[in-house]
Parts: sequence; C-alpha cells; structure tokens
Amino acid sequence: MARLTRPRGALVLAGALLLALALTSVATSGRWGDGRSGPTAGTGPDRPVAGEAAETARPGGSPRPARALFPPKGKTFVGVMTAAGPHDLTATTMFAAAAEHQPQAMLFSVGWASGPFDRTLFDRISGRGMLPIVGWEPWDHRPGEAAIERGLPTPEVDRARIAQPRYRLANIVRGDFDDYLRSWADGIRSLGYPVAIRFAHEMNGYWYPWCESVNGNRPGDYVAAWRHVRDLFRAAGATNVTWVWSPNNKWDDSTPELSTFYPGDDQVDWVGLSGYYSTVFSPEYRSFDKIFAESIEDIRAFTGKPLVITETGASDSQGRKAEWIAETFRSLRRYPDIIGVVWFEVDKPRETDWRIASSPAAARAFARAVADPRYTFTWSADMIPRSAMED
Repeated sequence: MARLTRPRGALVLAGALLLALALTSVATSGRWGDGRSGPTAGTGPDRPVAGEAAETARPGGSPRPARALFPPKGKTFVGVMTAAGPHDLTATTMFAAAAEHQPQAMLFSVGWASGPFDRTLFDRISGRGMLPIVGWEPWDHRPGEAAIERGLPTPEVDRARIAQPRYRLANIVRGDFDDYLRSWADGIRSLGYPVAIRFAHEMNGYWYPWCESVNGNRPGDYVAAWRHVRDLFRAAGATNVTWVWSPNNKWDDSTPELSTFYPGDDQVDWVGLSGYYSTVFSPEYRSFDKIFAESIEDIRAFTGKPLVITETGASDSQGRKAEWIAETFRSLRRYPDIIGVVWFEVDKPRETDWRIASSPAAARAFARAVADPRYTFTWSADMIPRSAMED
C-alpha cells in the first residue's frame, strides 16, 4: 500500500472535510424552509418562511429564494370535489375535460368512524398535480346514508345523521379520540408536502353532529374542539397543514353569528364558505353576491385571512346553470381576497346534479371562465400555501 506524503495527505484531508460539508448540506436541504420536501414541512403560523420574496440561508451562508406561494399573487385556484374523490379519479378526469382546465386542488371527505389515515389517497391527489384538501368529519356517516337508501323522509334522515352522542364535541375535547388524531398527525407529517384540513365544516348549521345546536353540544364547544385538534397536530410536529375554517353561508336571519365559532387567527390559515344556487328551497334565481356577499362581509369583520369558496355548485332545474357560472366568475373579480373556488362535481341523490360535465352549456361557460389568466397556473408540492393576503 502506498504511503501518503504530506502534500497528498493534506489534499485527502481537505477532500474529506468538503465531503462532510456536502453531506451536511444535503441533510439540511431536506427541510421545508430550504425549499425541498421533508417531514418538518411548515405552513401558516408554524411555517419557517413567510413572504413571496423571502430568502432562506443555505449552508455556507449563501441565500436562496423561498418557495413560491400557493396560489401565486393575483391568482385563484380551481378545486374539485367528486363523489368518489381519490378512490376513483374518473369523475375528476371528466371534470378536467369538461372545464378544459387542470384543477389545482381536490377536496375529499373522511369520516372519523371509518377513515383511518391512508397515505395512498393523498399521494393520488398530489400525483395528479393537485393540493389535497381533506374534509375531516368527526362522525359516522353511515347511518344517514342507510336512511337515504331506505327512502326515509328527510326528518328521519336528519335524526340518523345528527343523533351521535359518541361524537359530541365535548368528547373530542376530553381526549376520547386522541389516539386517532395522533395517527393522522403522524401520517400527514410523514407526507413531506402540504395538505389542507377542513375540520368539521358548516358548524353553524344543524345537519351535522358537531353543530353546537344539536347532539348535546353546548356554546363554546366547537372552538374548544378545534383548538384541541390543532394543539395535538402542533405537538406532533405536523406543521405541513393549512387549517381551513369553513362555515355555511348565511341562509336567513336565524343563522348564528359566524364569529361565535371562529377559533382565532392563530388557529386558522384559510376561511371558507359553502354556498349553492339551488331551487330546492326557493324558486328564485340567486346570484353569487346574493348567496355569499353578506357572509363575506360578516367574516371580514373579524378576520382578514384568505378566503376559499370551499363548496359551490348550481342547479340546472330552470336552465340557468350556465348563466350562473358565467355570472359567478365575473363576480369573483370583485373579491381579490378569494384565493380558491372548489366546485361540487356530484350528482347527489335527493338533491340535484351539480356537475358541469352533465351540461354542455355549463361546461362551456365554466371552460370560458377558467381560461382567464387569473386561474391558469400549476400547483407544485414545493409551493407554500399562503396564509395571509399580504404575502
């Protein structure tokens, strides 16, 4: 074996030091704040990077640009929700074809009684170039579905849906579901890319067991449950979550004040609203502004967080679906704080067919609307969901 001379020994030593530095750099660059996916990914108040022009330090002190925000400044994402969600992407493909547009997000529902964490579902969505948004629902959805299949009248269906004492909000706060919550926190942390959680949506209604007016819940229970869930995720290091607080739009003067259910800006990244043009309860035509404007005004009285229309759709029972779609997207120009719109692409039993794919006229109207540059961009797992409008 050749003996090292001093000059050659010095070169080898220097090379070893450079190799060690390179390995340290690779290990460090696996963190979210350095622009690559990793288990410590962050968004919202916990994220390590804020602002579109922010820079992060690289090993050795040289800066690099922070990752792009989702959606980019001046853009609005288009999302889709289908009946099968990521279990079967056929309806998503049909929606994209009808819209002539690749959606940048997908919302799907998971009920706590039958929904263990399944990484496959998230990977299918992200693999199709969409941000996964999970509607995380603390209930057992099966009794209500069974009542519908049996053809029971609406009051009996409602009772089957909301009379679920196991899922009272106080039980969540008490810790009855902590093991389940931690399993999800650990699973989402391991994804290494951003997801959004829409926890216990439409809490200002009466049709879910987590609404404060039913199922033995009391005033203040919803906020306490939200904070409990969020605290467990923080403790687990699951900081790659964008938390979406999403009430239903105000439907009449009996609707509870939305501020009553708001957990606070330190707990919420996006605020959302559900609202549909439907002729089920009223035959009159209701524009986007008629459905959403009052609720948006109420929300803006207590938070400036980015807003997402987390569910919307239109009935075509009077032949006005295409008209409503065109008018809605024109109206959105007046709401620069709306950063996303999720279309409910479902033919729902006992309601109506909300899909744009069901109507050539609706599909054309939707395709023309989302061809606007405001909606044309690509989601990437390297993007950071924006949590403030000034970002």
